[in-house]
Amino acid sequence: MPSSSASRTYRTEGVVLRTYKLGEADRIIVLLTRDQGQVRAVAKGVRRTSSKFGSRLEPFMSVDLLLAHGRNLDVITQAQTKGAYGHGIASDYGRYTAATAIAETAERLTDIGEAGGAQYALVAGAFSALSRDLHPSELILDSYLLRALATAGWAPSFTDCARCGAPGPHSAFSAPLGGAVCPVCRPPGSASPSPATMDLLGALLTGDWTLADASESGARREAAGLVAAYLQWHLERGVASLKHVERA
Repeated sequence: MPSSSASRTYRTEGVVLRTYKLGEADRIIVLLTRDQGQVRAVAKGVRRTSSKFGSRLEPFMSVDLLLAHGRNLDVITQAQTKGAYGHGIASDYGRYTAATAIAETAERLTDIGEAGGAQYALVAGAFSALSRDLHPSELILDSYLLRALATAGWAPSFTDCARCGAPGPHSAFSAPLGGAVCPVCRPPGSASPSPATMDLLGALLTGDWTLADASESGARREAAGLVAAYLQWHLERGVASLKHVERA
């Protein structure tokens, strides 16, 4: 018995991570969705000026979607704006480069077909904060990266020793060992960040924006380097978009 059209369609909420052209008028949309994980779908005719939902499927937008299952790629049949974050992000270079790095990281950390509720919430929250300029863009980015890695199972420690659990704070940082390390566990070549940098990293991980917003530029730059090193260690290669991020 042939399946009904209803059984071939599904609704979900998603954020647009990136798009690329397909044929003369279509686009492939890479989405991170609340309940379907990463989804790659075709938006047919979206590049035509007469398209009804082209602007709703630009990068960084949050949308409610109706999709139809396809043989190779699903097809977007309806799209309604949930969070119009794209314009606020694209209008500022710092916000745009931070959002691009977030989108690339999210695509790397998530898989097609796996539930992505926690990762989806982090990305949607970061895009919303960037679009409204709630905090410095580089801090929103680094906070997202730390939280996304923690959600993926790689939570860093910025107080107690990540290897033996010795109470901190400690003055050394090792990405391979998971963050702060005590003098006994400290491997050769470990970084020696300032106390202010370690405090900032802890604030970014826990969402203490009062402390994070009050941080000095030196601590922000040092923290960004440690976050990038920690991200690269766990992803096994760097996130290319990070090199374009505007730093204070």
